[in-house]
Amino acid sequence: MAKSYQYEQVISVMKLNGGYATLGQLYKEVDVSEWKTKTPFKSINRIVQDDRFFFKIKPGLWALNEFKESILKKFKIEKSINFDEDFSHFYYQGLLIEIGNLKGYQTFVPNQDKNKLFLDKPLKSLRSLDVIFPFAYPNLLRRAQTIDVIWFNNRKMPSSFFEIEHTTDIYNSLLKF
Repeated sequence: MAKSYQYEQVISVMKLNGGYATLGQLYKEVDVSEWKTKTPFKSINRIVQDDRFFFKIKPGLWALNEFKESILKKFKIEKSINFDEDFSHFYYQGLLIEIGNLKGYQTFVPNQDKNKLFLDKPLKSLRSLDVIFPFAYPNLLRRAQTIDVIWFNNRKMPSSFFEIEHTTDIYNSLLKF
């Protein structure tokens, strides 16, 4: 079997995913076992920045140049790429779920968001918990169930809470905490 270059492995994983991938997907799916590096994730980060093969769609989301037109059309992105309106809240929720899963946490996203799309998948397909662990009094749990993303440790206690705000008043988010 011929040896493949690292960038070819990244390209192969992206092609299997329709021409694009998040860094989290690449970290999970690229076989780095033969790479002679102590920092394979940094190598993947460096590889996707090679504009001969890849383009950046959004922080943490990269695609192959050969799929550019179809990907921009799929996600309804203008060629000028103005993301702030349609491509933000649920995208960042999905990224946070991916990162939490990669770090070994159990992840929760509220039911009101579970059917929202992260790229082309509903958030419920990424989260590992359908219900929140009962880590506090019922009145606190009701409030916590509305937080955008929660990471739980192996003791079923919250490790991190995340609220994503970019267009609305941050006041309500701060009140939750």
